[in-house]
Amino acid sequence: MVDSHKALWDKCLALIKENVTEQQYKTWFAPIVFESFDASSRTLLLQVQSYYAYEYLEQYYVSLLNKVLARCFGTSVVLRYRIVTDREHHLTQEVDAEERADIEERPRTARANQSPTALDAAPAHQGLNPQLDSKHTFSNFIEGDSNKLPRTVGLSIAEHPGKTTFNPFFIFGPSGCGKTHLVNAIGVRCKELYPQKRVLYVSARLFQVQFTDAVRQNRVNDFINFYQTIDMLIVDDIQEWATATKTLDTFFHIFNHLFRNGRQIILASDRPPVDLQGMKDRLLTRFSCGLIAELEKPNVQLCIDILNSKCRRDGLKIPADVIAFIATTASGSVRDLEGVINSLLAYSVVYNCNIDMRLAERVMRRAVKIDNRPLTVDDILEKVCAHFNVTTQNVFSRSRKRDYVLTRQVSMYFAQKYTKMPASRIGQLIGNRDHSTVIHSCSTIEQRLKVDKAFAEEIGSIENSLRIKG
Repeated sequence: MVDSHKALWDKCLALIKENVTEQQYKTWFAPIVFESFDASSRTLLLQVQSYYAYEYLEQYYVSLLNKVLARCFGTSVVLRYRIVTDREHHLTQEVDAEERADIEERPRTARANQSPTALDAAPAHQGLNPQLDSKHTFSNFIEGDSNKLPRTVGLSIAEHPGKTTFNPFFIFGPSGCGKTHLVNAIGVRCKELYPQKRVLYVSARLFQVQFTDAVRQNRVNDFINFYQTIDMLIVDDIQEWATATKTLDTFFHIFNHLFRNGRQIILASDRPPVDLQGMKDRLLTRFSCGLIAELEKPNVQLCIDILNSKCRRDGLKIPADVIAFIATTASGSVRDLEGVINSLLAYSVVYNCNIDMRLAERVMRRAVKIDNRPLTVDDILEKVCAHFNVTTQNVFSRSRKRDYVLTRQVSMYFAQKYTKMPASRIGQLIGNRDHSTVIHSCSTIEQRLKVDKAFAEEIGSIENSLRIKG
């Protein structure tokens, strides 16, 4: 008899398939599991994958269901749902079709009479796109003193989502320190270990846009229910919600549901919770109840390790002194590091030249703000030549003209004073002179500064133009 009842349900599905689109059928009806049919009470029990699926079926397809059930099972059929509330622990809850029980404290918002073709609010369980960047993994997130704690905790969360004391996991740090990379790495690793988990990465801005659209379409309930089905929710740049009161109120409900049900929450911001002005205390205390970890800007050694790792991955050959120069100059921004390497590669390919210090200095002038980096020889040459009204070609020439020699000597003096380069390297970059020429030039300028007050003031003027505090 059970088989015959199952066959009747299969017949219902065939009729439904003729009356909806293929995508609608796959999303809402194919996942339904026939459980039983009690002939005495004429009750049909179906299992659905979530509360949201139950609500959506009742909202948009109840008329279609009633018609096909009457045709296949006869009249007066009572439809009952078994809702999967926790897939991992096999927890379910039964509810009658006509009931509107508030199973999980959900805001109830009436929806307009819309066509059920709008399926974007809730993708099918198996078809959820996690929106993760697969290139951001733990294998290329290089560990250093500035990120050891958040990296270690992040890996633990990825391997045991929702089962550690680090929930929520709140990561903060300045732009370019690797926050987005780390949260993506957590999500990617979690999906590798638990493919069935519903993992979702979303920027705060996209979340707010989705919420605004849901309000406009009168589908806030759909929006909330969708996010309440996520097993690991990763939200980036939440500082952008500081003045978005309605978005924050909605996220409060989503946060509470996920937290109570042991789902993992990961938040990233450019500042700690205590500095998120404009957010209510009830949210800030929840953000702080798990673990707050700071991602600091990488130090020079970590920058060198990151650059070497990228060079190995991309098959690049960059001299060690160039790597060290970039690491020292890029102000601890991982984005700057990657941008400089990409620019060096492009220059070397287009101009068919080797990657050397000269090319690195040219790229750095365009890639990094002068206030945030050490001076380069090109910076110095540019300012000194402009001051004495000569060209770099004049400086590089073998001419002994007084203005050319003075410009060359002053440039070498500044290079020796404000860069970490040896005299031999400075000489190569300024007219291909040897180290003895650099030493002599610096000595000449230093001696003149001691006895020539007007000259000292002139040198001070050049220093000011370079924005150097001597």
